[in-house]
Amino acid sequence: MNVIFLGPPGAGKGTQSKRLETRYGIAQISTGDMLRAEVAAGTAIGAQARAIMDAGQLVPDDVIIAMLESRIERPDCANGFILDGFPRTEAQAEALDSMLRARGARIDVVLFLEVDEEALADRVAGRYTCADCGAGYNDLFKKPKVENTCDVCGGHHFVRREDDRRDTVAARLTAYRRQTAPILPYYEAEGRLYRIDGMADIDTVTAKVFEIMDGITKK
Repeated sequence: MNVIFLGPPGAGKGTQSKRLETRYGIAQISTGDMLRAEVAAGTAIGAQARAIMDAGQLVPDDVIIAMLESRIERPDCANGFILDGFPRTEAQAEALDSMLRARGARIDVVLFLEVDEEALADRVAGRYTCADCGAGYNDLFKKPKVENTCDVCGGHHFVRREDDRRDTVAARLTAYRRQTAPILPYYEAEGRLYRIDGMADIDTVTAKVFEIMDGITKK
């Protein structure tokens, strides 16, 4: 089963992808992590990508697709894979489909987490973590049981990510709408897109994702 997770930054794609990975034994693939790994390993494709990035340019789609083709040949992708963060444009979606068709494969399902962007910005901007153990908290719905004390390790130092600031989140959402949202009709026209309420609590979202996946595997 080959899956794409779509949704704006902070919608919960990473969390849900991990749960899918555990339940169905399919590998989660972050194209960002994949790119960094290829560069660090010094592969031919990684060297090509590094030269492009060192020149201050974006890595072109054909290089990303080549890396992805190499990645899905690994044993952990034998049962399928989950793409989080790719494709981001219709051209990338078409290139991905073309590469998979040549291998006798396809994207089976595209899971789209729909969110209220204003509420999402509040949710993301409220995130912070324990500086000692990394436990996550939120100003709105998950504060420590004892103020300024981590529930997990008892630490008293907390940090917030720079890119979780409200103005930064708003900019990322704007970029998402401009670049990624237009690919939704591409997958919807083929009946592969499933819309999920991403503002529901995490377990409710997971239950819906599993319901969709189980329905597809039984077809």
